[in-house]
Amino acid sequence: MLRRLLITLCMMPLLAQSQVRTDSLPETLIREHASPFLKHVLQYPDSFRYQLIYTQIDRDKNNQPHFKNYYFNVSADTYFNPASTVKLPIALLALEKLNDLKVQGLTRNTTMLTDSSWEGQVTVHTDSSAANGLPSVAHYIKEIFLISDNDAYNRLYEFVGQERVNKRLWEMGYTRTRIVRRFMPLSEEGNRHTPAIRFVDNGKTIYSQPPAYSTLNFDYSKEIGIGQGFLDKDDHLVPRPMDFTRHNNFPLEDLQQVLQSVIFPTSMPESGRFHLTKDDYQFLYQYMSEYPSESRFPKYDTAEYFNSYTKFFFFKDGRRNIPDHIRVFNKTGWSYGFLTDATYIVDFKNKVEFLLTGTIYVNSDGILNDNKYEYEEVGYPFFREMGEMFYQYELQRKRANVPDLNNFRINYSQ
Repeated sequence: MLRRLLITLCMMPLLAQSQVRTDSLPETLIREHASPFLKHVLQYPDSFRYQLIYTQIDRDKNNQPHFKNYYFNVSADTYFNPASTVKLPIALLALEKLNDLKVQGLTRNTTMLTDSSWEGQVTVHTDSSAANGLPSVAHYIKEIFLISDNDAYNRLYEFVGQERVNKRLWEMGYTRTRIVRRFMPLSEEGNRHTPAIRFVDNGKTIYSQPPAYSTLNFDYSKEIGIGQGFLDKDDHLVPRPMDFTRHNNFPLEDLQQVLQSVIFPTSMPESGRFHLTKDDYQFLYQYMSEYPSESRFPKYDTAEYFNSYTKFFFFKDGRRNIPDHIRVFNKTGWSYGFLTDATYIVDFKNKVEFLLTGTIYVNSDGILNDNKYEYEEVGYPFFREMGEMFYQYELQRKRANVPDLNNFRINYSQ
């Protein structure tokens, strides 16, 4: 069956690519060690739209990290739907906004109350999964990284606001990135509107944010069509490519840089760093790497949300546990047949660290929005094999200095 799926997908129309970057190291490593399954996938880059960035990290004698990116079939012109990976910059920008506001008593743990101010918006004044039953920026960020919760992302998108989100990312150099949509049924106009939000402490409002409207102009001149057809909201087949022209856009290189900026902020120039505190970073490291089984609030059904639920690179398997000596700090996304993961992997026992960022498209029938994608048959095996391959390479790679990784050791029982 897998062979039939692959053959079908490979017969789909080819999509023009330009400025594709591939370095010899990952290409040689992958093609020498790939299984027959992976070799078959690699024959059809236009169909599977795969891209990969492998980042080596070498520490100097002062334990300062130095980075070298290696690219495999990477091009900003090859669109992939970023899905939940956009939750990473939204979480960072929410923390940054709290810091920039400089309101006394306003922290990530302050109760955040969202009111409905426009058609399609929702009122949120409680959160039963929080220890105190109340929503907050901190709790939303936990949900974003633990299980990639959509509602949590929507609330933080509304707090930061579409205009600030994009202006700030462009200011930091991510000029190709565009985040214009929440994960709820809203029009383009509806996504420009964000609701009134209040932050309350012991019944007293300490910060009030009025409804806002984004007036930003976005460049939609490049049309993006994916697939051969799609199901509309009434489940009727529309026999033309699905239009992603006005969807979120987060090129793989930008995603990799945002991940690096939060894991290693000093590796970026001042202009490329988010305005976060040391405590913010430690908070992020905990929940970017914590497993659902380790979380008390929120509490999850681990039969559904198993430990590698959001860990794709060589771990996405409900029947396997991640070894105790390895931690994965990452953000994944999956939607419309696209799977994406940006990951920092740490092996404390073997003193190994590296970053992997990748994406693949698995939709053999060419129909989008039908929930018939080859995630299990093709997508997750692609990530597992790629992750294992580069991990094994890292295990034998010689380093001038053994890294001190204690900054990433976390007591998850706290």
